[in-house]
Amino acid sequence: MLAVANGHFFTRAEARDLGYDDRDVARLVRHRVWVRFRRGFYCFADVWDPLDDVGRHQVRSRAVLRSLGSAVALSHVSGAIAHGVSVWGVDLRRVHVTRLDGGPGRIEGDVVHHEGFCLDEDVIEIAGCRALQPERCALEAASRTSSESALVILDSLLCGGKADVDTLMRRFELMWCWPFMRSLHIVVRMADGRAQSVGESRGRHLCWVGRLPAPELQFEVYDASGTLIGVTDWAWPAHGLLGEFDGRVKYGRLLKPGMDAGAVVFAEKEREDLLRDVTGMRMVRVIWSDYDRPQVTAARIRRRLDKAC
Repeated sequence: MLAVANGHFFTRAEARDLGYDDRDVARLVRHRVWVRFRRGFYCFADVWDPLDDVGRHQVRSRAVLRSLGSAVALSHVSGAIAHGVSVWGVDLRRVHVTRLDGGPGRIEGDVVHHEGFCLDEDVIEIAGCRALQPERCALEAASRTSSESALVILDSLLCGGKADVDTLMRRFELMWCWPFMRSLHIVVRMADGRAQSVGESRGRHLCWVGRLPAPELQFEVYDASGTLIGVTDWAWPAHGLLGEFDGRVKYGRLLKPGMDAGAVVFAEKEREDLLRDVTGMRMVRVIWSDYDRPQVTAARIRRRLDKAC
């Protein structure tokens, strides 16, 4: 119950209050019943082990807030995650906080302390966590990573309704002279809330760096009667080409109770055939591994664009 109440973790002091001495704690950790994820903080292994890197970072973030109290708020990538913003390609080994008490910036164990000017309205409560405003967290996180990871963050911020384009631009104009911010000029203007997944945002970035035409997003296809029959992730109508990102998460989302994976793949193939028949366009599909060879993938898409013209 302690782990549930405290955000999936409990402290050494709480365990001691329940009668666990040092030998008990050492034995439970050794047998991996408990996981010690930071000094003085533990989680049940059957709770910790299924968590992905983002989930584990959320647990660490809550533990850090528990340790540091009102002196800090989650910021940068930790604040973005607290707001439900998707991240990719970002180092999650340390929790990022901004000092609210004027304390110095430093790296201390698994915590990065940032100095920063904060107004009262910059700090909000989100799901029991104290964090800075989502657009500020997203911009600070994006400024300290690659342009590809930055686009994922800012697209997700807009897609999730955590900020709109005007709010993002106003915040960026206020922060443009801050350290690392100037690298974001292009990415901020590229951010688009119609990109609904990490894979779709990475596809947009691939088109940009590969000097491909920018695709239309969430392209709607209607039949002759005006009925919507499908929406594709990307489209290049002038080139007669549709595009889709195929990720494992996407197929998992399509999987209905009682259906097997083969049925989902077959249904998606039928959907693709219908989209091509109705539009007369070709289809290009991109999977996760294609992003590991961006030049090859960009060349493949370019060939499909050329053939479709």
